[in-house]
Amino acid sequence: MCGSCAPAPSGPTYPSGIRRTRLAPSAHRRFQRWSADGTLERVLEALATDLKERGGLDLSECFIDGTFKWRRKGQMCGKNQAGQRFEAHGHSWALADRFGLPLAVRAASASPHEVTLVAPSPPTLDSRFVTDLPQRLIGDRAYDADPLDAGLAALGVEMIAPQRRNRKKPKTQDGRRLRRYQRRWKVERLFAWRGNFRRLVVRYERHALNFLGFVHLGCILILLRVLLRQGLWLASRHPVARTL
Repeated sequence: MCGSCAPAPSGPTYPSGIRRTRLAPSAHRRFQRWSADGTLERVLEALATDLKERGGLDLSECFIDGTFKWRRKGQMCGKNQAGQRFEAHGHSWALADRFGLPLAVRAASASPHEVTLVAPSPPTLDSRFVTDLPQRLIGDRAYDADPLDAGLAALGVEMIAPQRRNRKKPKTQDGRRLRRYQRRWKVERLFAWRGNFRRLVVRYERHALNFLGFVHLGCILILLRVLLRQGLWLASRHPVARTL
């Protein structure tokens, strides 16, 4: 086919004769930028701080737990006993307040133990959405570790966890304090709330920062629903609304 009979290229043309190419989806580009520069995390911190000032967050007792997410691909992959890299699961860690609302989240590979994820050293404690530390941390038997108890006690945080059945050292937990363990189902309810967001059920993102950004976005929606339910959210007046 000669050049004079060839069909004209589709799409708008400009005086220079250059045809505009299709750009990448702008929504995902903005999401990646907000995840990288900490915009979503700052919005989440502002929401949690405002909710705490209104009495919607209670740090007298907080619940901690982790869950495994099936990972299709991407970073933060664990290693098997032979040291080979595999991409089976990912570890998602969360801290909930007395009402079961998110206070901190973190994403890691499936290899580290949960005790190492909550060790009293950055960046775990720096991932909190509020500045105050919880008074009590309540976890399952996986958090029964004397070094963890001593490290948190130095920060003024009391760790409450049932003793392991194969524990050889003397017991350190009091049965009266372990009554709070009966309310640990609230952090499990938080994982169920996050499971309502389809993007968080299975990790499809290759980059761990994008997956953590979706986790932050889910926590933002959870806190916004609480504010809307309590009638505390005024989109025209609240300073956080202008950042969304």
